[in-house]
Amino acid sequence: MTRPSPITLPDFLGKPRLQHFIDGRWVDSADGQTLPTRNPATGEVLAQLARGGAAEVDTAVAAARRAFEGPWSRFTPAQRQQVMMRFIELFERHFDELTLLESLDMGAPLAKLRAARPTAIQNLLFYASMARQVGGELPSNSLAGGQVTTMILKTPVGVVGGIIPWNGPLFGQMHVVAPTLATGCTAVLKPAEDASLAVLRTAELLVEAGVPAGVINVVTGLGSEAGAALAAHPDVNRIAFTGSNATGREIIKASAVNTKRLQLELGGKSPDIVFADADLDKAVPGVAMGVYNNSGQICFAGTRVFVQRPLVDEFVDRMASYGQTLKVGDPLAADTHLGPLISQRQLDTVLNYVAQGQNEGARLVAGGERLGGDLTQGYFIAPTLFSHVHNDMAIAREEIFGPVASVIPFDSVDEALTLANSTRYGLGSGVWSSNIKTVMKMVHGIQAGTVWVNCYGLVDPAVGFGGIKDSGYGWKGGQAQIDGFLVQKAAYLNWA
Repeated sequence: MTRPSPITLPDFLGKPRLQHFIDGRWVDSADGQTLPTRNPATGEVLAQLARGGAAEVDTAVAAARRAFEGPWSRFTPAQRQQVMMRFIELFERHFDELTLLESLDMGAPLAKLRAARPTAIQNLLFYASMARQVGGELPSNSLAGGQVTTMILKTPVGVVGGIIPWNGPLFGQMHVVAPTLATGCTAVLKPAEDASLAVLRTAELLVEAGVPAGVINVVTGLGSEAGAALAAHPDVNRIAFTGSNATGREIIKASAVNTKRLQLELGGKSPDIVFADADLDKAVPGVAMGVYNNSGQICFAGTRVFVQRPLVDEFVDRMASYGQTLKVGDPLAADTHLGPLISQRQLDTVLNYVAQGQNEGARLVAGGERLGGDLTQGYFIAPTLFSHVHNDMAIAREEIFGPVASVIPFDSVDEALTLANSTRYGLGSGVWSSNIKTVMKMVHGIQAGTVWVNCYGLVDPAVGFGGIKDSGYGWKGGQAQIDGFLVQKAAYLNWA
């Protein structure tokens, strides 16, 4: 692998082991256990993480509760906003360090991460603005001849548990951290064991920005241990989770201990639909990157590619050709488009789906193999494209979480709608057409939280996104997300 220049590892990785961040300080696990986190581009161990469990979660939740009921509760909305603005300054100042940690830890191309700087800052600024938007209402009433005043108040929900996925933790954590700060909640984060570094470093920067100790805590470890303990903790008031359906169902069960509020994003198998009147110069790269971006490790990846029959052969040829233009390689190289998958485990999962697709009769047009040569030690796979796929095949039904696209032909608008909705998921979807009637029928008919038209994957924090059906519930972004971190209560003032 070639790199544009020597890379100096962040000082943050110079410690013998990385600890939990609880109550504003670094803390070892009670039993001293650790687990390795690896660079997926090389397979090398980057650091040893503290392996937390129920004991560490107890300590972190207690710290979050003290902060919630203590100094943090006395911060006004303006003061919370000021703290958030100081954090944004630090986040921008340390952006190169944070993105390098992210690239080393989960394999995303560094150049692409750094190109997201303006978007990342704008997202944080949106949440900072929302700190001043938490308000109540004075609804009119018909009580006691007008001598009772009614008020609806909104107050922070309390301690939030945030379970962060490995496919983009640096930016993904902000869907928990930012609304927590804006509303006056506190939080305990459990990042994925495969990618915890950027989350730990961010927690340190938050305290430097003036966020009181205990407001944001991080416990590292396995999902089955630390994550399960956080989901079931009786003093956690809300869980924000992004991950698999199986884990989401366990969190729903665990929430019964104290009727936690939940926000669940549970993945998808999103349809991306190309009609015969689509502009293929835009649709081909748009559809391709809707699948291959982040090496396919995106919950709303448009992996079910429905193409109107007259276009199928041309579209498949052009998408295969486009995939060959994408350089897969060293995430630190400036010209890399796609990095590795997160782990050997994920690589094995994707390769098993490739084999299953071929066994079920799909035609492998491109990719489908682990890359060798200089990339042998990492978890790299070429952009993969199947044709002759039926909607009932495993590769068209199940979330693969890798760069695997399945092209499925259709004839009519009604058939496209039926096929698109023939899934248990409902997170994202795409439509490529120049016909407004077709577009609007699909926008109204597709069962998904988001419909992109002649584009794919755009997300604005003021709008947000979320899922329906087995893709979960709750909303990330907009006023709806802020409201999810608040509880509502009514007051009746009899001044007669």
